[in-house]
Amino acid sequence: MVCKDSADFVKPFQSSLLCRFIILAGCIIIKFPVCECEGISAERCLIWGPGLNPNPVLPVRYFFIQAVDSKGENLTLSPGKDTFKVKISSLDKKEGDASFLLRYRLYSTAPKGLRVEVLHQDAPVARSPYTIQGPVYHEYCDCPEPNSSVWQSIMQCPAGEPQILDFKAIPTVDLERLRQEVPQRFSARGGLIHYAIINNQLYRHTLGKYTDFKMFSDEMLLSLTRKVRVPDVEFYINVGDWPLETRRADAVPILSWCGSTDTQDIVLPTYEVTHSTLETMRGVTNDLLSVQGNTGPVWANKTERAFFRGRDSREERLQLVSLSKENPELLDAGITGWFFFRDREKHVGKAPLVGFFEFFKYKYQVNMDGTVAAYRFPYLMLGNSLVLKQESQYYEHFYSHLKAGVHYVPVRRNLSDLLEKIKWAKENDAEAQQIARAGQAVARELLQPSRLYCYYYSVLHMYSERQTGQPTRHTDMELVPQPEDLTAACTCEHKGRQEENNMKDEL
Repeated sequence: MVCKDSADFVKPFQSSLLCRFIILAGCIIIKFPVCECEGISAERCLIWGPGLNPNPVLPVRYFFIQAVDSKGENLTLSPGKDTFKVKISSLDKKEGDASFLLRYRLYSTAPKGLRVEVLHQDAPVARSPYTIQGPVYHEYCDCPEPNSSVWQSIMQCPAGEPQILDFKAIPTVDLERLRQEVPQRFSARGGLIHYAIINNQLYRHTLGKYTDFKMFSDEMLLSLTRKVRVPDVEFYINVGDWPLETRRADAVPILSWCGSTDTQDIVLPTYEVTHSTLETMRGVTNDLLSVQGNTGPVWANKTERAFFRGRDSREERLQLVSLSKENPELLDAGITGWFFFRDREKHVGKAPLVGFFEFFKYKYQVNMDGTVAAYRFPYLMLGNSLVLKQESQYYEHFYSHLKAGVHYVPVRRNLSDLLEKIKWAKENDAEAQQIARAGQAVARELLQPSRLYCYYYSVLHMYSERQTGQPTRHTDMELVPQPEDLTAACTCEHKGRQEENNMKDEL
């Protein structure tokens, strides 16, 4: 199968899973069996992605390589981790070529641009070397694109996000009513942050006892406003676990990290997904990109059992451990931390912690709710194991794109059919693998860093269109300043949008 030519760095994920490489810290390989294949044709290989374009400013930039053989066919088995060599250097000789790391996170702006070389056995791959004309901005550059349509085109944002239909229940946002009603109804529920974005500056006031997680919403909103001019908006973010607005009629808009079929909250990407994206190569190790290079053995060599490790945050998890003890040939489940049901720890037992990448030694992953939706779900979907997902009223921002039986295998909430589903997967190995691959492919598309920014902007834009009244910085609000980093060396030169080429390896 030969990939279609496309400049779109999302579309390649929609095709069958092939031998692709993400250029990160070194080279993360999306794993498949290693092949004894015909020679790779360096000139026929394809390279594409936002990391070859200076305009999409992301915390970590990335691009993809498709290995192609001498017949012009895409490889479907891995040619090995040392197939490609990548060198990225600054075009500004005064700065040298070591101001950033591969994967690749800039540690200062590259004023004149970057040179990206990709080699296979010392031969240039595709159209390497690539020159990325500067300036290529550091993540902390406060250089928002004033035209949101231009920015959305640069980021290749989708035309719409199905989950943002949460707004259907809230046709208008009466700011005066919002300011009076939300604190009165919800401030005692845990943690609310009252935000205003005025002239692209972020202001906030905290309500409730448990507001420490504002650091995640602060970080994302600051990062977004550094990249694009956001309309003036005033809103509340719930930084607690549970969605809040239960009224079906006359609901007030609350932005939350988790939604449910019983509530009307407008769903944002979870703090886990947000922090993973912003802190890749800095504050986190298990991020959404690195998971794709640490998916364990190839499918045929994985252990044919379902696997689960986690806290005691829902009683069904304890039931899962009981099933595991009764059916060890099908299921390996354990509780690693006790808080909610400590009186049952002695009976159930405590399992040792297991590194997340070790999960993928198993063919089947059980995803069960915790206090709300299990925030590990996107990470499990990005592995190459089959996800068995417990039915749930809770959902995250990307669930509306997923289909049961196509991207994962659904399991009844009471787990009554879990063993049956595991047996089905073992007896229908090819179909189980196909579902695992389809789930992994759609997760890669939906959870790219660029899509996270597009989603946040879409929520704030749709919210702003429904506002009645004037967004205001109130006297109890403090300015949330942008981070200072003198090495960012920002010049804020907005270049005209360059015409896009239809080929994958030209951006």
